[in-house]
Amino acid sequence: MNMVEKILARASGRRSVEPGDVVVAEVDLLIMHDLSGYLTSRVFDKQVGGPVRHPERVAMVFDHHYSPPTEDAAEMLKENREWARRNGIHLFDCGNGNIHHTVVRRGLVRPGAIVVGSDSHTPVHGALGAFAAALGNDSHAGTVLPYGKAWFRVPETVRVELEGTPQPGTTARDIALWLVGQIGEGGLIYAAVEFAGPYVKELSFWDRWLFPLLCVDLGAKCSFVEPDEVTEAFVRSLPSGSAQDRLEQSDGGEAARVLRFDVGAVAPQVACPPTVGNLADVTAVAGTPVQYAELGGHAGGRLEDFRAAAEVLRGRRVHPDVRFNVVPSSREVFTQAAQEGLVLALHEAGATWFPPSTGSNQAYNMGAMAAGEAMISTHARNFPGRNGSAEASMYLAAAPTVAASAVAGTITDARELA
Repeated sequence: MNMVEKILARASGRRSVEPGDVVVAEVDLLIMHDLSGYLTSRVFDKQVGGPVRHPERVAMVFDHHYSPPTEDAAEMLKENREWARRNGIHLFDCGNGNIHHTVVRRGLVRPGAIVVGSDSHTPVHGALGAFAAALGNDSHAGTVLPYGKAWFRVPETVRVELEGTPQPGTTARDIALWLVGQIGEGGLIYAAVEFAGPYVKELSFWDRWLFPLLCVDLGAKCSFVEPDEVTEAFVRSLPSGSAQDRLEQSDGGEAARVLRFDVGAVAPQVACPPTVGNLADVTAVAGTPVQYAELGGHAGGRLEDFRAAAEVLRGRRVHPDVRFNVVPSSREVFTQAAQEGLVLALHEAGATWFPPSTGSNQAYNMGAMAAGEAMISTHARNFPGRNGSAEASMYLAAAPTVAASAVAGTITDARELA
């Protein structure tokens, strides 16, 4: 069995499972943000009732309405707080960071765990060696909260093997975006996608993170990177982290399919409207005017992103027609950025810092655009209407491209500013 199959077998009390089996498994962690938590709690209270079976296995993170702009939003957060405290779950209030980075940084996601959440990017926790999948709010209210369980059909595994050395200036984010274009949106429906190969093996944990993040765009059920010494070192860095965590590994079972890619010729990428899979080399869209640039979201707001942006902005300033917003993925990242002098460096270059959160994702607190405006960001979504007007445009790219575009006022290849 591979990692996903071994985790599902253990959690369902079976000796083994194979693709197509249906299992009822113990859930180790349910994660909800302020929006999904509000919907789930109301369904649970009105239609299910009773106590939460394992409150210590439930976390709620306020990352969308991190600074509620309306009375209705404030009332929703108030009700969420009361529900969380009444039921004894983990509550991470406004300013802690975005949902996925926060629960990882606080040590709640463990290797070998089963993690579920309403957010479509929940499979990102496969980077840590967990089986992680997105479920609907009603599933959380009906089975996870009252029973601590969820049912799954064991997915078929597709291994994506990456090899080669990227060109100078091409980042892991560029490779991840490029893969969506190569495989195709919806190209791996309900698969368990394993990212492997020499290129992945050499990546740091936070660069590996970018690959399971895109699994929802491929239509996959879950995604993972086989745990190794990089995983173990990261786990040790977490609160209460230790080598005793379940670093599940494959026992040699073959994947149903293997897709192989050489990343050596990949240039910096830009995902153009209207979907993540609409990819182009940065040179093909260079010169497109932008009014906003942002480092943030599930794919951004990492320390690595701020370092890259500070390097691009060294000796330069943000273009006067651009609002360059920087949003830490967690409080821990903001602390590190402050310690390294990145907060001051980006501030003095003209960037504006926002609280640790999900940033302009869906424009609940920031980043709403008017018709005809454009943003380039490290976010994970670029659908029409995602950030304000359906006639605005969202482009997705790696941090160096975002920072270079903030300087130039148009989409720009960071290699030109080197």
